[in-house]
Amino acid sequence: MATAPRPRTTTRDPDALARRLSRWLGTRLPGARAVDVTVPASNGMSSETLLFTVDHPAPPARHCVARLAADPAAYTIFPVYDMPRQYRTLRLVAGASDVPVPRALWLEDDPEPLGAPFLVMERVAGRVPPDVMPYTYEGNWLHAASDAERAHLEDATVRVLARLHDQVPVARAGFLALPGDGSPLRRHVAAQRAYYAWVVRGLPRSPLIESAFTRLGELWPAEEGEPVLTWGDARIGNIVYDGFDPAAVLDWEMACLGPRELDLGWTVYLHRFFQDLATGSGQRGLPAFLRRERVEDRYAELTGHRPRDMDFHTLYAALRHAVVMLRVAHRQLHFGEATLPEDPDTLILHHASLAAMVRGDYW
Repeated sequence: MATAPRPRTTTRDPDALARRLSRWLGTRLPGARAVDVTVPASNGMSSETLLFTVDHPAPPARHCVARLAADPAAYTIFPVYDMPRQYRTLRLVAGASDVPVPRALWLEDDPEPLGAPFLVMERVAGRVPPDVMPYTYEGNWLHAASDAERAHLEDATVRVLARLHDQVPVARAGFLALPGDGSPLRRHVAAQRAYYAWVVRGLPRSPLIESAFTRLGELWPAEEGEPVLTWGDARIGNIVYDGFDPAAVLDWEMACLGPRELDLGWTVYLHRFFQDLATGSGQRGLPAFLRRERVEDRYAELTGHRPRDMDFHTLYAALRHAVVMLRVAHRQLHFGEATLPEDPDTLILHHASLAAMVRGDYW
């Protein structure tokens, strides 16, 4: 799936979107037009992205990005897209920390102008480690970098997590608390269970995912830790790098309050996901990059917090990713891009590694 042509992500007409975006921009910045509107080939599997240039004598930013809530007709990955929440998160992180995020310019919560709520940000120049083909494969800028350059990027990325967790006051991030009872981690897992139930509604259930939820209960941390603002989709594929330094941290739709290890587990496992794809296809990948023990040690040096219960949190990351991948596969089924296999667990691209984590013999 990660090495195949990207599945359909929208049913919207890009040309019509461009015309509507230009009309809307004139209401926010009189006399302005949106020109050179493009839909990037790397358009996300969740929200949609439009790149455009502002034609105006004095724009707040010349090069911009519009991030739209997902197209409801395109079998959305998530049940809810809260663009005001993402906008507010960007503004909070920008104002309360030195974590680099795109400058948030406008929020439009009325779906009428573009067919969905959206936010507009200043576009940040740089390079992003690709998902397709994955950056662990030969032929991209990160794979071609030197060991020292990748080590620099790794350290700078861990610093982003450390600064986010340490600098943003939880008292100002209460709007990111998940609903429900119990601790932030209990609420987070409950939300994932609800999301899984939504994904498999009317479709075959996944015995593997359900066994992973059971295993989580057996590994539950004795001490969950104090909550921080977690990025949620904490991976290098969501960072724009200037050289090998982070220039902009993107994609905050999964941000919430929770233990630090939510982000650390996601960062570590999502790299291993791409590394496993590389080795599974006969390539060496990047085996020395973003190694779990080194990420944990460096984070502890930077923050004074030694990551705990990482077997739990890496399993949880793999489980969360499995539910998302299952929904992506279901969307492919919906659009006739794939057929339903006899074993629904094989729809999950990393089902073998998730099964190994459930057994306890992956790491």
